[in-house]
Amino acid sequence: MDHGVLSLVPPLLALLMVILTKKVLLSLGIGIIVGALMVNQGEEMFVNEAMMQVLSIVTDIFYVDGGVNTWEFYILLFLLTLGMIASFITLTGGSRAFGEWALKKVKTRTGAQFTSGFLGILIFIDDYFNSLTVGNISRPFTDRHKISRAKLAYVVDSTAAPICVISPVSSWGAYIITIIGGILVSHGVTQYEALQAFIMIAPMNFYAIFAILLVFAVAYYKLDFGLMKLHEDRAMSSAQLVDPEKGAVPGESEAAKPVVTGKVGDLIWPIVTLIVATVFFMVFTGIQGTEGEATVLSAFENTDVAASLLYGGLISLVITVILAFIRRLSFRQFGTGVYAGIQSMLPAIYILIFAWTIIEIIDELGTGEYLAGLVNEHIHLGLLPALLFLIAGVMAFSTGTSWGTFGIMLPIAGDIAAATDISMILPVLAAVLAGSIFGDHCSPISDTTILSSTGAGSHHIDHVLTQLPYALLVGVISIAGFLALGFTGSVLAGLALGAVLFILIVIILRLFTAGRTA
Repeated sequence: MDHGVLSLVPPLLALLMVILTKKVLLSLGIGIIVGALMVNQGEEMFVNEAMMQVLSIVTDIFYVDGGVNTWEFYILLFLLTLGMIASFITLTGGSRAFGEWALKKVKTRTGAQFTSGFLGILIFIDDYFNSLTVGNISRPFTDRHKISRAKLAYVVDSTAAPICVISPVSSWGAYIITIIGGILVSHGVTQYEALQAFIMIAPMNFYAIFAILLVFAVAYYKLDFGLMKLHEDRAMSSAQLVDPEKGAVPGESEAAKPVVTGKVGDLIWPIVTLIVATVFFMVFTGIQGTEGEATVLSAFENTDVAASLLYGGLISLVITVILAFIRRLSFRQFGTGVYAGIQSMLPAIYILIFAWTIIEIIDELGTGEYLAGLVNEHIHLGLLPALLFLIAGVMAFSTGTSWGTFGIMLPIAGDIAAATDISMILPVLAAVLAGSIFGDHCSPISDTTILSSTGAGSHHIDHVLTQLPYALLVGVISIAGFLALGFTGSVLAGLALGAVLFILIVIILRLFTAGRTA
C-alpha cells in the first residue's frame, strides 16, 4: 500500500515526541506502534496484526531461522561485556593509577591538555566510560597546571564521542555497524559489507575529524576566547584545589568508585587486549568466510563483525577479571562490578532494540521512497549530505541523544539515497553521524555533555557555553566539507576544503587571541 505523505507520520511523531518529552524510548515506541498500525490497517484484525508484527521483529533480534541471531544478539552481548570491562577498570583503580602516574610526568599546561586529549582518543571503547574516566584521570594534573575545569570538560567532550563514532571497536561502532548492515541489506547493497562501509564512512565524518584536531590546535596555540578565556584567566589567577580523593567524581555512586589501589596496567591491558583480540578474530572469521585464496582485504570484507567484537570483548573481560582478582576484590565487590557494568549499558541496549524495530517499520511504510521523490523534485542531490547534517544536528540538539538520532535518521537517509542515487548512501549516512555528534556537543541536555562536565568537575552550564563556539566553528567546516562531497562525490575534496577552512579559522583565532592578550 502506498502511504504517500502519511508515511512521514511515524518518524515525525517520534521526533516531535522526543523534543517535547525528552524520552527517547517512549517516543520511538509510539512511532513504532503508529507505524505498525498503518502498515496493517487493511487487515481485518489490524490491531492484533500490528502487535504481532512488532513482536516478530523484536523476537528476530534474539532468535531467527531456528537459531540464535548471531548479528543483533551478539552486538547486545558485546555492549554488556564492554560495560563490565569499564566497571572493573574503575573498581580496580586502573583509571586513578594512570592519573597519579601522569601527575608526575606532565610538566606544562600544553602537555596537560595534550595528555587529556590523547587519553580521550586512547579510551575509545565507550563514550560514557571515556567521559568519566578521562575527566577523573586528568583533573589532578590539569589542576596543578591551572587549567580551568571548563577547558578540561571541552577537551574530554570533544574527543569522546568523535573518536567513538569513527572507531569500529567501540560500543558506538558496534551499534552503528549493525544499523548500517540492516540498511545495506534492505536496499540490496552488496558491494561492501557493514564493517567495510563503516570504515569507508569514517573519513567522511568531517565533524568528528576536525573537532578532534581543533582540541589540539586550541591547546597548542592557546586559542581561548569568549567565556573560555574568562575561565582560563580565572584558573591562572587562583589555583584550583585537587580533589582529596584524587579524581572521584562529585555525586558518583559507590559502584563507580575505585575500591582498591590499582596500577596503570589495570587500565592499559584490558584495552590493548580488546583491540588485539578483536582484530585477530576479524581476520580469523574473515578467512573462514572467504572462498578461495584469502588475503587481508578479503578477510576484512568477509569478517563476522558481531562475533569478532563479542569474542574480543569476552577475552578482554577475562583479563579484566583476572586483574580484579589479583587486586583482591571481594566477591561482593565483584558482583557490584558486574551489576554496575550491566546497568550502565541497559539504556543503550533498549534504544538499540527500539531503533532496529522502527527501521523495519519505516522500511515497510516506504518513508524513504516518498522523501526521495520530494528530493528529486525540489532539492539538488549535491545539497543532500549538508542538509542531512543540519537536520541530524537539530534533532540531536533538541533531544540530547546521538543514539536516538542515529536510530531515526540513518534509515531515512538510507532510503532517500537508495531511491535517488545509491552511490550517495555512504555520504548521507556519514552526514547523519556527523550531524548527530554536532548537535550532541551543542545540547545542554546531552548525556555525554553532562557526563563530561561531571567527570571534569565543571559546572554543567559553564561547559555548555564554553564549548558551543568551538562546536559551531567545526559545524561550519563540516557543512563546507559536505557541500564539496555532495557536489563532487570526492572525499578528498571534502577533506581538502575542510582543511583549508580549518587552517583559516586557526589563523584568525590566533590573531584574535593574540590581540586580546596584547
